[in-house]
Amino acid sequence: MACSVLRANRKWPILQGDISTLSSRSILTTAGIRAGEADVLIGGPPCQPFSKAGNWNLDADRHMLDPRATTLSEYLRVLGDTRPNAFLLENVPGLAQRQANAGLKFILSGIAAVNKRCGTNYGVSTHIVNAADYGVPQSRERLFLVGFRDGRPFVTPRPTHCADQVSNSELAPHTTAWDAIGDLDTDMDGGLELSGKWCDLLPSIPEGQNYLWHTRKGGGARLFGWRTRYWNFLLKLAKNKPSWTIPAQPGPAIGPFHWRNRRLSIRELCRLQTIPDSLQVACSRTTAQKLIGNAVPSLLAEVFASAIRSELLHSPRTRHRLLTLAVSPRGSMPRATRVSVIPEKYLKLQGRHNDHPGAGLGRGAVRWRRNTKAASAGQQNASLV
Repeated sequence: MACSVLRANRKWPILQGDISTLSSRSILTTAGIRAGEADVLIGGPPCQPFSKAGNWNLDADRHMLDPRATTLSEYLRVLGDTRPNAFLLENVPGLAQRQANAGLKFILSGIAAVNKRCGTNYGVSTHIVNAADYGVPQSRERLFLVGFRDGRPFVTPRPTHCADQVSNSELAPHTTAWDAIGDLDTDMDGGLELSGKWCDLLPSIPEGQNYLWHTRKGGGARLFGWRTRYWNFLLKLAKNKPSWTIPAQPGPAIGPFHWRNRRLSIRELCRLQTIPDSLQVACSRTTAQKLIGNAVPSLLAEVFASAIRSELLHSPRTRHRLLTLAVSPRGSMPRATRVSVIPEKYLKLQGRHNDHPGAGLGRGAVRWRRNTKAASAGQQNASLV
């Protein structure tokens, strides 16, 4: 479906298929260039093996056993075969976390092997940034690895926005969800009503809050234990702040949700990702959300592309250069929507609830360690037979 959306919006030659089945020669031939002539190789291997949720229970090197992690090998294969002037690899910050950085080690050793085999001098600059700090109306952390064939360093683009203007008065305030979608409040494209077990509880949660509102540390009723659910469970947008990360595959109670207690429309999701309104996304809602949630915010991509372009063309960067996808402040923000009373059917949940014991101490983590230990013992016993 991603290829179909590209074909509907861009007149680009597209090679469709598993990257492991596409030769580097076919990529160069389709582009009409030879090895060493490309300006930039850009890739974003699937991030699920290295996401925060994935890191919650897994040991470091187990991420590399996930079939989706093999795309790192294919990226390195194409890099060595095509030898562009520069490369950019995007992923989640979890790729470089100390507790689970097998993916980053694999990439660095792979690039070193490419340099040795091809006579190139690719360096690697690692950058973890928050999209909100560059004007995106969404708090979304991403990892970028950038390298140039001649070994020159790449400097992280300087942030243009911030949350605390008291100490950073020269930066613009974060772009808010209201700035992005305030004019779409009545842009209902149907099917945005909530469903499921918890749908009627969302109106009792204030803007900018989640299920934690109804815990012992929140301001509501004590319906849940502290941090016993995913952060985006019953998560609601705040008009005066950037959105939280848009997920690719949310469940019925997984936000962020609109402050009017409904799901976000496809157009609103695109706005929060700074995807232009002109983009045609002719597919089901589930597929569209997956494509949008897996995407890099378009404005953040423009920021890094502009910085790489300046390096390749040896032109100075202009900090306040006009970006085509920048979001303008909207102003005239209405007051926060009032919360409703808790429906009676949820009141039976009130009481004392145990809080989460901490990272790696939850039931899922304990169960996984127990199963891993049992499997290891079984393998040892089999080897002794």
